[in-house]
Amino acid sequence: MAEGSVTFSLMKLTDFLEREGRLLLGVHGQAEYIYDELEFMKAFLRVADTMEEYDEILKVLVNKVRVVAFEMEDALDDFKLRVANDYGRGYYASLQKACHFVRFLTARHQIASRMRHIKSRVKNVAESHRRYLNKNNIMEQGSSSTSAMHLARRGDALLLEDADLVGIEEPKRQLIKWLVGGKSEREMVSVTGMGGAGKTTLTKKVYDDADVKKHFKFCVWITLSPHLMMDDVLKDVIQQLFLILRKPKPPGMDSMDHNKLRAMISRFLRKRRYLIVLDDVWHSHSWEALEHALPNNNFGSRILLTTRNTEVASTLCIDSLDKVFELNSLSAEESWTLFCKKTFRIRTCPPHLKIVAEKIMHRCEGLPLAIVAISGVLATKDVSRIDEWEMVYRSLAAELEDNNKLRSATRILSLSYSDLPFHLKSCLLYFSIFPPGTPINNRRLIRLFIAEGFMKAKEGMALEEVAEDCLQELRKRSLLQVVKASPDGRVKSCRIHDLLREIIILKSREQDFAAIVKEENLGFPEKVRRLSIQNVTPNITRKVYIDSKLRSLLMFWCLDSSSTKPSIPALSSSRLRLLNVLDLEGAPLEEFPSQIVGLRLLKYLSLRHTMVDRIPSSIGKLQNLETLDLKHTKVTELPAGILKLRKISHLLVYFYEMEADNFIKTKYGFKAPCHIGCLHSLHRLSLLDAKHCDGTLMLEVGKLTQLRRLGILNLKMADGKTLCSSLEKLINLRALSLNSDDSEVIDMEYLRNPPPLLQRLYLAGCLKKLPEWLSTVDSLVTLVLKWSRLHDDPSEALQHLPNLVHLELIQVYDGEAMCFQANGFPRLKLLALNNLERLNTITVEKGAMPRLEKLVVQSCKSLQRVPQGIRHLTELKVLEFFDMPREFVMMLHPNGQVSNNIQRSSSSSSFECRVDWSWRNLCLLRLGTPTSTLLQFSLQKLLVDCCLLLKKVPFRMYRGKPGVDSDDYKKVQHIPEVYCTYQTEGNWDAYRVDSIGRAKCFEEEPMEIRDYEWKL
Repeated sequence: MAEGSVTFSLMKLTDFLEREGRLLLGVHGQAEYIYDELEFMKAFLRVADTMEEYDEILKVLVNKVRVVAFEMEDALDDFKLRVANDYGRGYYASLQKACHFVRFLTARHQIASRMRHIKSRVKNVAESHRRYLNKNNIMEQGSSSTSAMHLARRGDALLLEDADLVGIEEPKRQLIKWLVGGKSEREMVSVTGMGGAGKTTLTKKVYDDADVKKHFKFCVWITLSPHLMMDDVLKDVIQQLFLILRKPKPPGMDSMDHNKLRAMISRFLRKRRYLIVLDDVWHSHSWEALEHALPNNNFGSRILLTTRNTEVASTLCIDSLDKVFELNSLSAEESWTLFCKKTFRIRTCPPHLKIVAEKIMHRCEGLPLAIVAISGVLATKDVSRIDEWEMVYRSLAAELEDNNKLRSATRILSLSYSDLPFHLKSCLLYFSIFPPGTPINNRRLIRLFIAEGFMKAKEGMALEEVAEDCLQELRKRSLLQVVKASPDGRVKSCRIHDLLREIIILKSREQDFAAIVKEENLGFPEKVRRLSIQNVTPNITRKVYIDSKLRSLLMFWCLDSSSTKPSIPALSSSRLRLLNVLDLEGAPLEEFPSQIVGLRLLKYLSLRHTMVDRIPSSIGKLQNLETLDLKHTKVTELPAGILKLRKISHLLVYFYEMEADNFIKTKYGFKAPCHIGCLHSLHRLSLLDAKHCDGTLMLEVGKLTQLRRLGILNLKMADGKTLCSSLEKLINLRALSLNSDDSEVIDMEYLRNPPPLLQRLYLAGCLKKLPEWLSTVDSLVTLVLKWSRLHDDPSEALQHLPNLVHLELIQVYDGEAMCFQANGFPRLKLLALNNLERLNTITVEKGAMPRLEKLVVQSCKSLQRVPQGIRHLTELKVLEFFDMPREFVMMLHPNGQVSNNIQRSSSSSSFECRVDWSWRNLCLLRLGTPTSTLLQFSLQKLLVDCCLLLKKVPFRMYRGKPGVDSDDYKKVQHIPEVYCTYQTEGNWDAYRVDSIGRAKCFEEEPMEIRDYEWKL
């Protein structure tokens, strides 16, 4: 990792020589000497980095190089800070120029003195290195090639995913048997094993099993950690339970104390069968804090936990010790199968590598995580070079002399780290900064990596793409786990395995890469470059001393309902003068901290999720700023000073509010200053508010030719022509979001040449017609149309988009029928239809949407039946009908249907109403009638409404003979998950229709939904 420190210093030294070196007499020659020596040391370190753990002398030498590199970086950054200027205009500008000249002379003297000192240090270190090289011949030992082969597909990089599971069927079968069988009392089931044995993987496979989902309608997954706030755990449980009901969190939950939260969960689950998974339980007290929230209701509920500690498992399962499952290592055959799956694209080991591969597998001792990790290393090696594989084995063998399996796995994972190139090591070490068990936003990581200087430009690639490739490479090497991904395959958030996290925290501390400060540990090394303050409390902010050599400060807030409101440390511009990254996301801030504008080297500033409502014009002093993240703040206007930030590449200023009447997010952007087109480095700009701007704003957009993501609100029809002209200049644009209010039309007809790389398009507003160019954007992956009010079926124009994966149509079409034609939408995975008021028929022809996995139909009040031809959607996994008429929902019940068809009977003209209150159902059975259809239906509705007013219960209404299956129910039987909800007098009733012949009502008492978000 010292190679990374040297490389960063060399990059800064190169920039220094190009910009300032020729003006500094006596400094240029010294800087070149230092550069040459550090360049030589870098080649040495590339080899030494994989061997320093086994050689104490080498470790000392590597550390000396790191210290020298840090000194060089400090000297160059300090010089850059001292000569920074912001002259302004007029008389004061002339005075400032004179003062700057004096500062420059002083800075030149200081940098010359520091260069002489560093040159002396470099000479001493270089001599030590040469002596070591002559004695140990290290360069020959490390001649292994660093070239990498193309790895397997994107999905194959996930740790122990479905494709990698071996030897899991029998454990899975046993656990399912324990869960769905046995006593009616609540029982504990535990899975134990060492870190990396696959406990979580096995448990997740059981949790997602169809039989388990059918048996337990309320399933909650909670990942615990030693430092997780218990109130946060309880709130997570509540949110997951309400999400099953397709409801938002209850009002006032965030302000509830511990006891109220537990009482709410207990009331919710009192008469329901549930499954709660507690993943990664470290201590018994974690369960003790949850126990009274989970009622023993004699409905066959189960608690399934995973833990490394067998004592915890035995203690918590004291009443069911026969249900403690110890997950053992894989057998030799299973290990080999898993190894070949992860290492070779053809999943078969070449004969000439079999002996060395078997030796490596023998050392892995059947630990799945170790096998996957070492496979990630070997997958990058040349299969024709046995010496490279032998090199891996020799390094591994030295680490596996100890029989302690946990330590063996740790060392194997350390080897996986050592094999990374320096820039990937920096990226992986960066995960040590984040709190354990926390999903990390992918875009946040990318922006941080760029600000930290980890990314080096590559020809034809933006830095964001380079950073994305780095994360992709880490996933391919099985070092990252995907937490959330979009339907089009983009990773939204990721995490790192806890065992690997422990390793990189240790390495990060050893290399002064980063330090973590918590209440129990307030100290950190003097030379540390990055500081992570976690679980911020007033005690921490009072005691922590922030060193002047710090480059990055990230604070993570964990507010306990019983604790005092935390504060942020004093942001002294003198002590933090070299700071590049300041992340205060979620901080208790109401005003912009004035000290921030004194941090002249700042590249990354995040005030996301704070209450800051104004940015001062002095923000222009931060002329090195690249990212300004003000998402979910109260800022609605930026000052003219923002135009001085010529290096800014990511400008995020917007927030959401929920409208209670239609459950749709309302976005608020910002008013931009005039001439925003001068910010030529912008890659992302969200969200511009065009409401109070003249037409020049659209002209300014056309000057931002590097834009990759653009969002505009309150677009006016008059802006259409100018905007289209500007969009044609944005050849790098990947994502575009346009929004207009009800009185305006989004006029996109003037766009003749849409951005050639456009992947995601969001149009919210009235369209005269669907733009003709839209059907020609072959690169389009995601398309969301809202409030378009089209007269023609949009599916016909869109069906041939070859790469479309995600399609949402919200109040887009006012026709009565939609037809998805054969061979249309070949790659579509998610389709959502919302508020198509006149739509009464949906037809799916055979061969249409062959890859569709999720279909959502919402608020289509005229729809009479489920889509015709839905049986053709063989890959469909989730079908959801939200806010649909009661009559439509009842059609999905297996024993009846609501229909306007009349079967006349001469023997009877009466209705019979049978109420089965024990099942809390209302069943209306027609025995016969000569009356009109309208009268029949009105009588039925009157009976139902009267009973609902009296009892306020969900109901099921059947028409026809008992026991006759509903046609619509048969149509959806092949779909694993089918959900139905409808509204009655402001309350929501939710059902899940399963394939065992019953429709289950999710709730006993209808509840009003307040903040429903149409979420996919």
